[in-house]
Amino acid sequence: MKAIRIILQIIILYAFSMMGEAAQQMFHLPIPGSIIGLILMLICLTVKIIPVKIIEDGAGFLLSFLPLLFIPAMAGVMNYPSLFSASGAALFLIVVLSTIVTMIAAGYASQLLEHKANRRKEKKKCSKHASQSL
Repeated sequence: MKAIRIILQIIILYAFSMMGEAAQQMFHLPIPGSIIGLILMLICLTVKIIPVKIIEDGAGFLLSFLPLLFIPAMAGVMNYPSLFSASGAALFLIVVLSTIVTMIAAGYASQLLEHKANRRKEKKKCSKHASQSL
């Protein structure tokens, strides 16, 4: 049963990608259709048109295979050793620094979102207690 649910959720994710592709072709946008699909999905999740539960397992399944998608790219880079011999140290430094910046930004963003969620819960509690005391 879980496998069927995951397959259906992946179909939903794919449908968003296809909607983005259709919008990109219809309006001749310079943004890739898959990115437009992600933006459409973000809007639907933010406005709560689609609950997270509807795509959660399928997205988790796809994310578990994400590292496999980087293997062909890395194998392709290995075909160009001259790239690394000329500027390998600079490329390594860029990769390390961009990774650190990404980790810091992701950590800060998650803390900010958690803080906002906690504040929202506190407001609900306060308004609930205030309405009960009246």
